[in-house]
Amino acid sequence: MTAAHRAPGAAILGLFHVAIKTSNLNATREFWCKVLGLKEIARPDFGYPGAWLACPQPGGQAIIHVYAGGPALGPEGIAPAGTAAIDHLSVACLGFHDYVARFKAAGLAWREFIVPGTTLWQLFVYDPSGVQIELTFEGSIEGGTRTAADGTTTELPLPDMSPGCGYVAGATFFDPLKYPDLLTLLN
Repeated sequence: MTAAHRAPGAAILGLFHVAIKTSNLNATREFWCKVLGLKEIARPDFGYPGAWLACPQPGGQAIIHVYAGGPALGPEGIAPAGTAAIDHLSVACLGFHDYVARFKAAGLAWREFIVPGTTLWQLFVYDPSGVQIELTFEGSIEGGTRTAADGTTTELPLPDMSPGCGYVAGATFFDPLKYPDLLTLLN
């Protein structure tokens, strides 16, 4: 597109936030805050329940807006689940192996991936509403060894791409009936 075809001064500057409808506000908040590490910040009173969840660094942007009740409910009186036409949302992260440990501790299913021809590593996991999240890491700084407090070192593995562990585009692994009770596990 040439400059003549663009609206003057108009530009997309980045993704501001993603809004997620949920039937279980508390479990959704637990997942995004305790498993993924976002923090809850003040939210305007819109007249229905919800939460704004931000990146944890000082001044971190509220990238996830969660709402429940009222406008979150579909015609059947419950919030829809899954991501519909949107396959997943992706967030840039640090700490690949720490996230794997968090997923294990929370009893969550996840998948791992290495983006072909790049140094990017990815983890895929679902929130309680069935929204698929892709966590993307710069693999060149995620590998190597880790030294424990006692001085022992452990070789950190590459992402596991074996069947049942590796991510397959378009294949879901979300099962709402097997999703862990995060309110019990994380408290």
